[in-house]
Amino acid sequence: MSSLAKKLQQEQTKHTEVKTKKVVIPNGITLGEKVLYISFALFIAFFAVKIISTQADIYAINRDIVSVESKIEDQTKANKDLTDQVSELSTYDRIWAKAKELGLTLKDQNVKVVEN
Repeated sequence: MSSLAKKLQQEQTKHTEVKTKKVVIPNGITLGEKVLYISFALFIAFFAVKIISTQADIYAINRDIVSVESKIEDQTKANKDLTDQVSELSTYDRIWAKAKELGLTLKDQNVKVVEN
């Protein structure tokens, strides 16, 4: 082989060597990405727990409100029953019968009429 042929062959091998460069592809997740993913997951978990606890508090307060409303309704019924009973017991005929039973008599000069 001549020196020219050797030079050509050496140049071709150099060109082929230069062309075979290794490309490094990172595989996996970097540390910064891991920190971001974990912080995002913790952020979502925190607010999920916060929302659930707030809903539980709202439910408890609504339950208390319903309980108080039912107590108010029961007391209103009791007050109405007592008012009806007072009206029934304070009729003129009943008072007059009770007075006769106790031996009281009606004297016209002692009776005073009061108007409302």
